[in-house]
Amino acid sequence: MRGKCKVCLVLVGLAGMICCSLNLAHAAALDAFAGLKGTISIAGGTAHIPVMNKAARNIMTRYPDIRITVEGGGSGIGVQKVGEGLCDIGDTGRALTGAEISQYGLRTFPFALDGVAVVANPENPVNGLDTRQVNAIFSGKIRNWKAVGGRDAAIHLFSRDEASGTREVFWKKLLHKGPMSPAANIVPSNGAMKVAIAQDRDAIGFISIGHIDKTVKPLKLNGVMPSQENARNGSYPVVRKLYMNTRGKPSRIVQAFIDYIRSPAGEAIVKKMGFIPLQ
Repeated sequence: MRGKCKVCLVLVGLAGMICCSLNLAHAAALDAFAGLKGTISIAGGTAHIPVMNKAARNIMTRYPDIRITVEGGGSGIGVQKVGEGLCDIGDTGRALTGAEISQYGLRTFPFALDGVAVVANPENPVNGLDTRQVNAIFSGKIRNWKAVGGRDAAIHLFSRDEASGTREVFWKKLLHKGPMSPAANIVPSNGAMKVAIAQDRDAIGFISIGHIDKTVKPLKLNGVMPSQENARNGSYPVVRKLYMNTRGKPSRIVQAFIDYIRSPAGEAIVKKMGFIPLQ
């Protein structure tokens, strides 16, 4: 019994040391903002929003003279706004094109790995699809759930607009740039996609794996569950990096934010929000 107690004390002590180490790392990362004042505006990819918001709250809580705003709009909007000087950081869920870099003089800072998953309503009996079925559904060739083992009901298709990095990765890596049905309902963000799918038991769509929760049902792809672990080990193929982008060299305060996201403290936020840190 005494031996077990000693083991417990050692484990508690180790846990305390780890917690203390994480707190010190978090504090050290925030020290970079000491003496800085001003604003940071962020716009673009909606997958990024939970990470950006959490980081912004941490920074502004400690340094009230710093103001950080975060809005979505999609990767295309992120590129446009940062390129035109309308925001300081433009978030994208895809790599910048050569044309975007040359047109606006953009610099890019990858910070996380994410996957894109096909999702349905939790009440849907279908648990998985293969690549052929996904392509047929999103092109409009398959229109009834019965054709893929579900109930006899029309499929309600949901997609994102063309400014979405999530859509672009899904279209390129899973649909192989094939046609998407013009009858699909368009939603503006990952969050809106979750709401739409959760409210319609015959719906199907796609979202960032980092946004999956109990309100939607991720569907296996070719027998592989869309999880961050499977995205990391390569068994799930529909993956992408998340990027922060700036026009030219970042200002001191913007660089401090980028460094914070890519620091151990930022990596902890990335993990907590369901993504995989790159470093």
